Amino acid sequence: MSAQALHTSFPADAALKTSDVARGETLRLALLWLMAFSGGFVFIEPGPYEIVAVLTIAVFAMTGLTLPRGLGPLIAMLVTYDVGYALAMLQVIDQPKPLTWVFISWYLTVTAMFFAAMLAQNTERRLDMIVRGCIAAAVIASLAGVLAYFHVLGGLSETFLKFSRARGTFNDPNVLGAFLVFPGLLLLQRIIAGKFRAMLFNSAALAIVVMALLLSFSRAAWGQFAGTAALLMLLTFITSRSNRERVRIVLMAGIGAALLVMLIVALLSIDQVSGLFKERASLDQSYDMGPMGRFGRYTTGFTMALERPLGIGPLQFNKIFPEDPHNTFLNAFMTGGWIVGFLYPTIVLTTLAIGLRYVFIDAPWRRTYLAVFCAFLGTVGESAIIDIDHWRHFFLLLGLVWGLIIATRTFHCRIFDALPPGRARLARRAG
Repeated sequence: MSAQALHTSFPADAALKTSDVARGETLRLALLWLMAFSGGFVFIEPGPYEIVAVLTIAVFAMTGLTLPRGLGPLIAMLVTYDVGYALAMLQVIDQPKPLTWVFISWYLTVTAMFFAAMLAQNTERRLDMIVRGCIAAAVIASLAGVLAYFHVLGGLSETFLKFSRARGTFNDPNVLGAFLVFPGLLLLQRIIAGKFRAMLFNSAALAIVVMALLLSFSRAAWGQFAGTAALLMLLTFITSRSNRERVRIVLMAGIGAALLVMLIVALLSIDQVSGLFKERASLDQSYDMGPMGRFGRYTTGFTMALERPLGIGPLQFNKIFPEDPHNTFLNAFMTGGWIVGFLYPTIVLTTLAIGLRYVFIDAPWRRTYLAVFCAFLGTVGESAIIDIDHWRHFFLLLGLVWGLIIATRTFHCRIFDALPPGRARLARRAG
């Protein structure tokens, strides 16, 4: 029997829903949607996300948020990670901006812990609200960027553009492009699994998101979306329960690829788009080349990091080099010293190693989990060529991966406990 079927027959969820509504679950769900939605509006700091996040975490804390046992390793790694930043900051404590930077880092790691912890209860509904909020934010941010790019918004158009690239409701086009990858994967997953009417709606939303992603002219986001979308299709194909589903996945992949090509061709027929596209598609950008270019800084930076156990402190790299590191692995060493430098890849690799195992374990939310896992993999892959230290959606994805791992483990434990002893032993061996 599949996990979905067992979940449907398991009676505890009806009681859980009743008790949750009585204790204000409706408010919590609304705040989760708003928190995810506000993550798509990053044009001022502190922004709407910070305000909503503090309110949401406070409401959950006051109404019974608990830390699941399986969350211990993530909490330990993140707390040590932040301690490393704090120690490195002491050498530049006379500067106000590094102190603020470290405070933001602590705050963002708390949001990751929160996302992981809140999924321990009412997992499906809470996850669904996060997904809905992310998709709504992505569509609005994308519309702002696309309409501004074609100057449909008149005098407001420049507000949503930067360097003739769509930035939407973000400060930077590269961050807009990276942010859109996760909602894009969610929409792709919904198209694969949805009914006809839902497929049409989600296809329209995905077209808007992909157009904005293309017009952000972020090479890293282009590559990340292409790679993670292909991986998502592959994992969905492998984990599907029937050949009929697999045939549908192959057909949708073919249709989607054809439509994407048509969209790119249509955009490239516009001179303004084709000119910037050719420029951005080039792999030999001037700021990437030379000893002080992006890639030259990597070698020099890592050599310097080996000589400085405490690093050089937050926001100091661009005082030595022409620009920021544009590599989170390097920035971890330079900003937080050896503690953070070794912990960042440890957090990444631990999450990916444990998370990959749960890709193949059935649960009612596995389809969404596949999109979460692929988006996390793509984001940490992109972190090798860009700084993601304070990307809100990175900490969202980190928390969701851990939260869904723990929820899946708990879900199967509940199923095993409900079975007769003999069948429970067989089920555990099969799982």
